[in-house]
Amino acid sequence: MLKTKIKASAITNLTDARYFAAWDVEWMGFSLDPASDHFVDPNTVHAIKDWVEGPQITGEFNLQSAADIQSLVDNLNLDAIQVGPFTPVETLMDLDTQVPVIKEIIFEASTQASDIETILEAHAAHCAYFLFNFDSNGLALTNLPVPLPWLKEVCAEYPILLSIADLNDQLDTILDDIQPTGLSVRGGEEEKVGYKSFDELDDLFEALETLE
Repeated sequence: MLKTKIKASAITNLTDARYFAAWDVEWMGFSLDPASDHFVDPNTVHAIKDWVEGPQITGEFNLQSAADIQSLVDNLNLDAIQVGPFTPVETLMDLDTQVPVIKEIIFEASTQASDIETILEAHAAHCAYFLFNFDSNGLALTNLPVPLPWLKEVCAEYPILLSIADLNDQLDTILDDIQPTGLSVRGGEEEKVGYKSFDELDDLFEALETLE
């Protein structure tokens, strides 16, 4: 059992999928955006689903239409979807699905707290979770573009998943002080088919593991 919910994002191979499923993560995300560097063919996602049990299989989208998203939700029987920072709220309003939606928000060095509040307020009625992505721009607790007390308040008000650069080094502070709903980590390319090193992730999951 883990101390917090974990979303594994951008999974591209069965090796990652099996690893994260073994750690009983809450969500397992596959990019279904053909324009993404991490795009996974829907047939591959379907095949991987047959090999793993437990995590909610999550389709990760960006600028696809509501109809395209809905089609993949239905065809792959997805448990959840994640939409990107540029997905219009109108797309979420047009979806005819009951699966939970995760909205990704990417933070930059110039991001203002007021900008994020506007996004949260506009999307709150349509999203089950928000993923605050600091990691993609190398942002950590030591160089947050928003005040730490503000981040703590937002995590208390909204269901927030954090993707942040210094996760392993600041894990106790993040879990005990900021108290997000969960964390997001990323898959990666295999070093060769069926093999890759999980040393850094092993350290994280071992730190998150609790006795049942």
